[in-house]
Amino acid sequence: MSGKEFLDSVDKVFDNAASVLNLSEQVAHQIKSPNSTYKLNFGVRIKNKMFTFTGFRCVHSEHLEPVKGGIRYAIHADQSEVEALAALMSYKCALVDIPFGGSKGALIIDPKKFNPNELEKITRRFAQELIKRDLINPSQNVPAPDMGTGEREMAWIADEYRKLNPIDINGFACVTGKPVNKHGIRGRVEATGRGVQYAIKEFFRHERDKKIANIQGGLEGKTIIVQGLGNVGYHAAKFLSKEDGAIIIAVIERDGGIFNNKGIEIDSLKKHISRTGGVKGYKGYTKNGNDLLKEKCDLLIPAALEGVINIGNARDIKAKVIVEAANGPITFGADKILRSKKVIIPDLYANAGGVTVSYFEWVKNLARIRFGRLHKREEENKIEKLLIALEKMTNTSLNHSYKKSLLKGSDEIDLVRSGLDDTMRHAYIDMSYKWHSTKKIPDLRTSAMCIALKKIALSYETLGM
Repeated sequence: MSGKEFLDSVDKVFDNAASVLNLSEQVAHQIKSPNSTYKLNFGVRIKNKMFTFTGFRCVHSEHLEPVKGGIRYAIHADQSEVEALAALMSYKCALVDIPFGGSKGALIIDPKKFNPNELEKITRRFAQELIKRDLINPSQNVPAPDMGTGEREMAWIADEYRKLNPIDINGFACVTGKPVNKHGIRGRVEATGRGVQYAIKEFFRHERDKKIANIQGGLEGKTIIVQGLGNVGYHAAKFLSKEDGAIIIAVIERDGGIFNNKGIEIDSLKKHISRTGGVKGYKGYTKNGNDLLKEKCDLLIPAALEGVINIGNARDIKAKVIVEAANGPITFGADKILRSKKVIIPDLYANAGGVTVSYFEWVKNLARIRFGRLHKREEENKIEKLLIALEKMTNTSLNHSYKKSLLKGSDEIDLVRSGLDDTMRHAYIDMSYKWHSTKKIPDLRTSAMCIALKKIALSYETLGM
């Protein structure tokens, strides 16, 4: 799917929700239109040759600041794609009550064609161009990792900001997704995949939604197909299989797919991909990976590219529930086909784990203290006193290993996961309630967008606009 088609699909979902809410044309136009999009061309000398790179940064909505959104490195990135992703960030943050506006960035590059030293030089140069335009700033515009970028690139960008702004005490909050040893936060790498897990677990707590999907019981034993085993797909598959007892029966990657109806060992497959560069050669390999999208399963998790489910294959999808771990994996046309027979947990909600934990990291950087540092031992002391009193009252001694687990106070990773779980639960409850409270809203996607637009519209109204 081209960037223009992706943007058109996002706008159609917007128009549908705006119609349900009866938003005025003026307010709808203000929310829908990106505030600004910057296109940057800059040169970098590598191996005595001058390479010219093109990058983008879109600021979609400044109804709340700073604006938030990742930077992706992709050879097919374009302005329309960046604007679509920036819009989704605005709506996503509003839906899950993260106090950011929406933004997004991209650099047209194939990162695999450059060694780490060259990539660092390119990244720092790109960061300079963004920083001098205040497109990276802890109080105005805060990037994060996206496709093709990670902790390493975020550390380079943060360091570049600090060099150019050495007296900014909040400088490390200029970007999130940094390594923990460079003022990052524990749990950020797993955050989007963990959020997908929490989204699915919350779905299984709602009997009306399960009934619509024709699915019964709990998550244990349910069959799952994952499309894309990158950071998001890998963590979601790992947590759902190892912690919740779900069965990953298929994984789809660029060079094919793996199918095993008894279950795929995700860590083993991930190691194979890291070692060989793809899934080829692994047990259960099939060359036609995209055909696995049509296999019968309980949940399908598209976790890679936009538009992987479209009008060409939508009618063949047999999954009862589709969880959009990627941005825009279902086109608007495919959504119209699927939503009458399936439950679609939309990208607006399902992949909000990343920005949620990025928010926690930003707050940590501003506070300049690790979460849990002040209260962990006090929490342990209170629990210990309670257990001692309980043992005296009952004249018994608790199992040592059980007692040890109870005595553990909450550390940063525990608090991050707790905050993420709470965020995902509340957002799903709001979506499900709105879905079932009026006949005007046919599905969770429309419900999610309506909630987001109502909050953004109220924010503009409060600003006197």
